[in-house]
Amino acid sequence: MDDSLELLARHLIDLSRRADANNVFTFSAFLGLSEQSAFSRIEREVKIPYTLFGGTEGCERLMLRFGDAEGWGYEVPFPIVCLHVTPKERKFADALTHRDCLGALMNLGIERETLGDIVVRGNEIYLFCEEKIAPFLRENLLRIKHTDVSVSESDTVPEGELYRTETLTVTVASERLDALIAKVYNLSRDDAKTCVEKGLVFVDGREVSSGGFSVKENSVVSLRGYGRFLYRGVSGTSKKGKDVAVIEKYV
Repeated sequence: MDDSLELLARHLIDLSRRADANNVFTFSAFLGLSEQSAFSRIEREVKIPYTLFGGTEGCERLMLRFGDAEGWGYEVPFPIVCLHVTPKERKFADALTHRDCLGALMNLGIERETLGDIVVRGNEIYLFCEEKIAPFLRENLLRIKHTDVSVSESDTVPEGELYRTETLTVTVASERLDALIAKVYNLSRDDAKTCVEKGLVFVDGREVSSGGFSVKENSVVSLRGYGRFLYRGVSGTSKKGKDVAVIEKYV
């Protein structure tokens, strides 16, 4: 781990110890894949239950909550708010992207760790953020690219709309990680292997350094710069004796 991830890991251990010592829930900032992977390396040092959540099922950026509701007898929800961003005039709105939205947020001085997933659906954006910055964003996020926008708090997240998948079947010689990402993203095996070696591939939030890693059923595989998919396992065998793997690719 580099120095910044090492510091983060120590901070997370401190949060868990504070929760344990005082019987209070403690929360991390939003963690990206590298930060989640750093936590996975030291999670054995955590002596109390913890939960990872990003605002709804399917989120990639997640917040850690340390604490035991069952043992302590009370519950504290995650301090996460979902904001709904819409153009004021849809007729004249730009086709906004994740990068456009993130750029507008960075221009407001918002730190990335306070932001969860940013999901673009047509001209609408759903933004997960820490509860404490939601009022600021509602008042100050007025424009993205050349589009004037309105921001409101979303009481409910549209079920099945934010994280859509398409089902693919691919034939592979084995359930090796490099074989699967090569097929899903139309890469050569050498290119897939290089992606793994460069630390660009994560399985269930953990960085994997070997292309020969065997992916288990229902694991989420993320490849930076390409996307992620849910590996459902092998459904059968092709006429040539290869495995027929079922993939749910996030779109």
